Amino acid sequence: MNAATFRTAVVRVPNGPDSIEIIDVPVAEPGPGRIRVAIAAATVNPTDLGVAAGFFHTIGLVKQPEHTGLGWDFAGVVDAVGPGVDLAVGTRVAGLVVGFDRDYGTYAEQIVVAAADVAPVPDELDLVAAATVPLNGSAAAHAVDLLGDAPAGAGRLLVTGAAGAVGANVAVLAREHGWQVTGLARAGDEEFVRGLGADFTTHAEPGWDAVVDPAQLNDQALALVRDGGAYVGLRPGLEPATERGISVTSVFTASDRARLADLLTRAAGGELPTRVHAVVPLDKAAEAHRATAESGLRGRYVIRP
Repeated sequence: MNAATFRTAVVRVPNGPDSIEIIDVPVAEPGPGRIRVAIAAATVNPTDLGVAAGFFHTIGLVKQPEHTGLGWDFAGVVDAVGPGVDLAVGTRVAGLVVGFDRDYGTYAEQIVVAAADVAPVPDELDLVAAATVPLNGSAAAHAVDLLGDAPAGAGRLLVTGAAGAVGANVAVLAREHGWQVTGLARAGDEEFVRGLGADFTTHAEPGWDAVVDPAQLNDQALALVRDGGAYVGLRPGLEPATERGISVTSVFTASDRARLADLLTRAAGGELPTRVHAVVPLDKAAEAHRATAESGLRGRYVIRP
């Protein structure tokens, strides 16, 4: 009798979307504190494009000898639990697999993860929408943590890429910490950005108290920060060099069950945006990567294995 297998997307020799392969790997049983999730949806994020293109291999973050798994966040249904797990089989969950140097990912039919790395999905939230929350929501929340509360009289915050998945969440969450948020985006995004409760601009002049830079404008964005202000980027180790007394920090995304549960609850209630551009099967992962690489995409591609 052949051992049970499942399908997952990997990259052996990174060379962009064409290097994505769908392979069969053995089904694994969850050990202590771990669960197996039947994946219903996995989000395609810009980070995944960087893995497939070899960017993270080049800078030394991927050292897998055979292949590298694609995908960071997912939503699905628990179908097996290991000892010491407080989640029941059948529970709808969403979660995050962090780090680059791994041979598995969420572009897959199933995944075994630590129970501590997932949170239940509220009944009101569709699993496809839920899959867009873990990475983008957590990154935005950490960016706001790095900003902290707006200083008295110095709370003008510019969010680049404010119509994108991370930027839109930053725009909502930062206002709760007293920041006066302006979103930088294309003219066609004005209604959406203002709908988040932010001001809007298509062109920013220097002088902002702080800039959060999901669009990764880097030095261009740093130039918009006033002397002594704050800059928050999304790629640790790749942020611009500090200058003019500006605080320069970067988001480091980690699993946080309590925070994820809160983000999912808020997404279910409509407080945080969850925009899905299209849902595609696992076999179309390469096409989803090509489309995501094109500028102007609003909402995420989501893979349904």
